[in-house]
Amino acid sequence: MATLPFSAAQSSSVSGFNYRASHSNLFFVRTPRFFNRLKRRNLSVKNITSDQRQELKDPSVNGEASLETLEPDSASIAASIQYHAEFTPLFSPEHFDLPKAFVATAESVRDSLIINWNATYKYYEKMNVKQAYYLSMEYLQGRALLNAIGNLELSGAYADALRKLGHELEDVAGQEPDAALGNGGLGRLASCFLDSLATLNYPAWGYGLRYKYGLFKQLITKDGQEEVAENWLEMGNPWEIVRNDVSYSVKFYGEVISKPDGSKEWIGGENITAVAYDVPIPGYKTKTTINLRLWSTKVAPNEFDLRAYNAGDHAKACAALKNAEKICYILYPGDESTEGKILRLKQQYTLCSASLQDIIAHFERRSGKPVNWENFPDKVAVQMNDTHPTLCIPELIRILIDLKGLSWKESWYITQRTVAYTNHTVLPEALEKWSLDLLQKLLPRHVEIIRMIDEELIHTIIAEYGTGDLDLLQHKLKQMRILDNIELPDSVLELLVKQEESSSVDSIKEVKVSDAETESTDEEQSEEQDTDAKDVVTFDPDPNLPKMVRMANLCVVGGYAVNGVAEIHSEIVKNEVFNEFYKLWPEKFQNKTNGVTPRRWIRFCNPDLSKIITKWTGTDDWVLNTEKLSTLAEFSDNEDLQSEWREAKKRNKIKVADFLKEKTGYIVNPDAMFDVQVKRIHEYKRQLLNIMGIVYRYKKMKEMSPEERKARYVPRVCIFGGKAFATYVQAKRIVKFITDVGTTVNHDADIGDLLKVVFVPDYNVSVAEVLIPGSELSQHISTAGMEASGTSNMKFAMNGCILIGTLDGANVEIRQEVGEDNFFLFGAEAHEIAGLRKERAEGKFIPDPRFEEVKAFVRNGVFGHYNYEELMGSLEGNEGYGRADYFLVGKDFPSYVECQEKVDEAYKDQKRWTKMSILNTAGSYKFSSDRTIHEYARDIWRIQPVLLP
Repeated sequence: MATLPFSAAQSSSVSGFNYRASHSNLFFVRTPRFFNRLKRRNLSVKNITSDQRQELKDPSVNGEASLETLEPDSASIAASIQYHAEFTPLFSPEHFDLPKAFVATAESVRDSLIINWNATYKYYEKMNVKQAYYLSMEYLQGRALLNAIGNLELSGAYADALRKLGHELEDVAGQEPDAALGNGGLGRLASCFLDSLATLNYPAWGYGLRYKYGLFKQLITKDGQEEVAENWLEMGNPWEIVRNDVSYSVKFYGEVISKPDGSKEWIGGENITAVAYDVPIPGYKTKTTINLRLWSTKVAPNEFDLRAYNAGDHAKACAALKNAEKICYILYPGDESTEGKILRLKQQYTLCSASLQDIIAHFERRSGKPVNWENFPDKVAVQMNDTHPTLCIPELIRILIDLKGLSWKESWYITQRTVAYTNHTVLPEALEKWSLDLLQKLLPRHVEIIRMIDEELIHTIIAEYGTGDLDLLQHKLKQMRILDNIELPDSVLELLVKQEESSSVDSIKEVKVSDAETESTDEEQSEEQDTDAKDVVTFDPDPNLPKMVRMANLCVVGGYAVNGVAEIHSEIVKNEVFNEFYKLWPEKFQNKTNGVTPRRWIRFCNPDLSKIITKWTGTDDWVLNTEKLSTLAEFSDNEDLQSEWREAKKRNKIKVADFLKEKTGYIVNPDAMFDVQVKRIHEYKRQLLNIMGIVYRYKKMKEMSPEERKARYVPRVCIFGGKAFATYVQAKRIVKFITDVGTTVNHDADIGDLLKVVFVPDYNVSVAEVLIPGSELSQHISTAGMEASGTSNMKFAMNGCILIGTLDGANVEIRQEVGEDNFFLFGAEAHEIAGLRKERAEGKFIPDPRFEEVKAFVRNGVFGHYNYEELMGSLEGNEGYGRADYFLVGKDFPSYVECQEKVDEAYKDQKRWTKMSILNTAGSYKFSSDRTIHEYARDIWRIQPVLLP
C-alpha cells in the first residue's frame, strides 16, 4: 500500500502545475512553466487510406490548426493522478492503494479523452458530416486503461508516473473490472469496430445499454457452472460520463387512437426515461475520439408513490421505479416466461427508441430550420448489429409519421435508405421471432406499422411474381412475409378474389362427356371432391400454430443493405437463409468478413511478439497497415527469427501457466503444447467434440506403458473457457463434463504432465488477452455451416497460433491466407450437412468404433458419479429433440482424432511448427477490423474519414 509522495491539497507546484481545489473546469491550472512545454499538434493523422479521405475544411480556420493539445510528461501525469486522488475521490483519503490508484489514473486519462471527444463532437456538428450509428445489444469492451493510454501513445509516460507514485502500471491496470456489456463475438466485434472507426477518423457513434449486472459472473464448482451477479459497477466506472441533460421518454403498452385529421397518436401506457451515459473511444495515433452512448433507465420522481410508501405498501410505491430500472439490469434475461420475453422486448425497444430519438435530434440540430427530411439518409446511416435492434425500423417510421408529420410513403422511403442489417448467424434462435400478441400488447403502434410494411412487401411480391400460380405465391409468402401464420391484408385478399373470379370465367368451357362418364356413383364423386379439396391453395392461418413476427425478415425488407460476416456465411445467407429475398433484391446482399483490432489483439496484449514483428518488418506501421505483416513470410525459415519467435512464445506460456495456477490451482508445464478452445459454450461450437477427443486420448494413454505413451504423445495442456447461458441445460452439462474430466486426468499420477485439462472460470476479454498470446493450437471446430464467422480464430492466428478446425465461417478465408499446410483441417463440409442429417434420420449412420468406445468409457463412471446419460444420449438415436447428434459430433469424430495425430507429429518438429506459427501471423493481415470498417464505410454507410483541423 502506497501513500501519496506529497499532498495535492497543498499549494504545490510540480512540473508547471499548481493545484487549486476551486478550479473545476480542468484538473490543473496551467502555469508559465507548463506553457513552455506545450506543443502544437495537428489532430489529423495520415492513415491507411489517405487517398480515400475527404478533408472537410472549416472556413473559419483558414486551413490552420485550431486546437492546441498538451503532450504531457510523466511528472505532469503524476500530478494529474494525484489531483484526482485528492479531489475526485471514490475512496477514503488515508492511503493510495491499488483500487484508488486505478480510478485516479483512469480519471486522469479520461480528462485527455474528454478534450479530444469535445473537439471531435463539435467539429462533426459544425461541418454537418454524414455519420454512421452502430446499434448493438452487446459491447464486449474489456479493460480500457491500457488500451486508452496505448492509443494516446502515453504508455511509457503513465508507467513512469505511477512508478513515482509507488505502483506499477500493470498492477494498477489489473484493478479494472471488465465492462459487463457483452458475452461473445457479437459484442467483441462491435468493440473492435469502434476502435477502428476512431483510429481511421470515420464519423460514427455506438449505441447500447448500460447493464448494471451484465450477463453473469461464472463460478466453477463441483457442480459445474454457477452464476452470480456481475459486480463491475460496484466501485463506479471512471470512464463513463453521465449526460443528465440527454434523456428521452420511452413508452410501452397504451393504445393507438385516430385523430380527426386521420393521423395516429399513441397514448396512455407506461413511460420510462432513458438517460445517456457516454464512454469516449480514442483512436490510435489520432486525436479523433468517438462515442459509445449507453442508455440507463429510470422514471420521473413523481412516479414514486409516496402515499403508498407512507402507508406501508412499499412494493406498490416502488413498482414503477423497479419496472424501469430492471430493463437495464441483465444482458439477455431468461425468456422462458412471458415476463422474461416482455423484459427482452423492452430492452430492445429502449435501445432503438432512445437511440433513434437521439439520432434525429442530432440531425435536426445540424440541419437548422426548416428541416429537409429527404436529406436524412444523406446524413445518417444506422447499422443494426444482428436482429436485436430490428425495432428501429418501425420506430423510425413512427417518429417520422406521428411526430414529424411525414406521410407513410415518405417515411418508408427514408427508412429503406437509412437502415442496414448485419446477419450473424443461421441458427434459428438468433433469427428472432416474437409473438404478435405480445408485441401488440407492448407496442401497439409498432404492430400497426409492421402490418403496413408486411402489406407493402406482399404487394411487391405479387407485382414480381403475379397471381397466376397460387402455389408459387403461397411458397413465396410463406418464406418471405414478416407476419407468420397471420391472415392476409384486405387489399391482398381483394386482389386474389378478383384473380379467382377472372380465372373462373376464363376456364368455363363446353365439355362433351359420354353416358358412361355421367353414370359415376356418388361415392366416386365424393372421392373426386376430396382430391380437389386437397389441391386447393389456402392462405388462411393455421389455428394450431402461433402468430409470430419474424424480425430477420423485417430487417431484410426494411434495410437497404444486408451483409454476412464471412464469405461462406454470406453465401449461405444468399442461397439458404434469405434465398427468396436474394432472388427479389440481389443488390441488397453483401459480404463483410469480420476483423479484429490489431492494437488490442497484438500491439497491447502481446508486446514481446510486437517487438519482433517491428524488428523484422522494419517498421511499427504494421499496427495500422496490417498488410505489412505479410512480409514476415519472407523470413519464416530464418533461424534467428525462429529463435526469437519461440522465446517470445515461451515467455507468454509462462504467463499463462502462472495465470492458470492463480485462477484454478492447477500447475501446468510451460514446455507442453498449449491447446485452447475459448468461446461461448454451445453445442454447435462443439466443445463436446474436443473433450471427447481428450477422453479418447486419455483412455489410449492408460492402455499403454509409460515408455509407449511418452513416445507416442506430445505433452498437452488443454484449456477451455466460456459461459453457458444460464438456462441452456445441455451446454451446462458440457461444462460439468469438462471439469469432471479435468479433475480425473489432472490427478492421475500415471499421466503426469503428458495431459492436463483446465477450465478457466469467467472467460472474458482480459482472460483472452492472457491466453491468446501463449496459445499454440486453437480449436475452431463448429459444425460446418453453423458459425457465421468467428473473431477469436483471427486473434489466435494473428498471435502465431495454429488452428485446427472445419471449413466454417472465417476459417475458410484464414486457411486460404495462411496456407493449407499451416491449418489443420478435418470434418464434413457445409454442403454435406443436410445429407448427413438425412442419413442419420433414416437410420443409415454407422458410428466409428472409437466413438462408441469413448461413450462406453464415460458411462462406466471413470469421471465421477454424475449421470452423463442425457449428454451421451444426445449423440444417439435417429430423430427427436435432444437426440440424433444434430451437430454431427459422431460423424466428425474419427476425422478429428486422426487430425489431432497430425498435430502431434507437427509439434515434434519445432522448426516446422515455428515456421507454421510465423506464417499464421503473416497471413492474418487480412483480418484487421480496419479493413472491415473501410468496406462498411465504402459500400454500406457511404461515409468518408473526417480530419479535425
